Amino acid sequence: MDEPIDILLATYNGEKYLKEQLDSILNQTYKNINLIISDDASKDGTRDILKEYEEKDERVKVFYQENNLGYVKNFEFLLKQVQSGVFMLSDQDDVWLPEKVEKTYEALKNNDADLAFGDLEVVDQDLKTIYPSFNDFMKLSRKIKKYINSYKLNYLYCCITGCTLMLKAKWISKIIPIPKDSKHLIHDHWIGIMVGVNNGKSVYVPEKYIKYRQHGDNQIGTEKLSHKFKKIEQVRNLFIDVKLGVFGTYVNNEERFPEDLRKLNKDAYEYFSMLKNKKNFNFKKWGIFHKLYKTETFMYYIENFMIMNMPFLARGLFNIRYAFLKMIGKR
Repeated sequence: MDEPIDILLATYNGEKYLKEQLDSILNQTYKNINLIISDDASKDGTRDILKEYEEKDERVKVFYQENNLGYVKNFEFLLKQVQSGVFMLSDQDDVWLPEKVEKTYEALKNNDADLAFGDLEVVDQDLKTIYPSFNDFMKLSRKIKKYINSYKLNYLYCCITGCTLMLKAKWISKIIPIPKDSKHLIHDHWIGIMVGVNNGKSVYVPEKYIKYRQHGDNQIGTEKLSHKFKKIEQVRNLFIDVKLGVFGTYVNNEERFPEDLRKLNKDAYEYFSMLKNKKNFNFKKWGIFHKLYKTETFMYYIENFMIMNMPFLARGLFNIRYAFLKMIGKR
């Protein structure tokens, strides 16, 4: 008999798309699943839907939070409920293809991996395709293939989308507690980096077994916030704040990192802190930038180097690029 797999679903005011997602999970080709749900004090009809499904399918177990925990701590609560040797994460508004659990589990077992994760098809609220590949659109595919079993995969930014992952439960002790130091580093980023720095083995499933729904109310999605900005200073401030959040979290939790990374974490945090006070040029600590960004493509490296260290020069190029994109309707 196939081993049981726990699927963790955090809900909050998700009544509009929830039934479709619940049906897609419960109708998987892999039947030995436990759907564990934690509702984060929803105020709409979400709880009525959950009670309906809990009554009609014994594989569904629901926890109803009295106070709102926030999505990171709600996922942490769910991690503490895992009873099986393998678990998955789920969003409340997507649709899983019928073979998602089966194929992801096959990849995990056949590769003797600790973590399996994959790609997604990005769709609109009516499930019409927006982007055939999330990882291609977000320019993650190259890095995933190159650094699949290195901490570098999830170090600078997150390359592992939480709703695609399957993980062996023995890793939960390494993951929790999940830090809440920054809104720029959430549970899937943290899971990926903890598996990476502790030498876990990962496998990538390039097939798209999820329709990743974008509907305007997503907690996390494909929207690139920097595309809304009209000035290079806005983009730069965002980039620096994100990196301060990421490396600040690493520094504040240094005991959970190997010693050889603790210095780089601290150096990176100090580097981005310094940049906050540099308005036009920075000529210091370029070596730190190189250590962090040498895993990226040449164009990504150059663009970020200019934005971070040479904003005076980048400003003119940004204005030209913005004007062109606006002219062709992409801004």
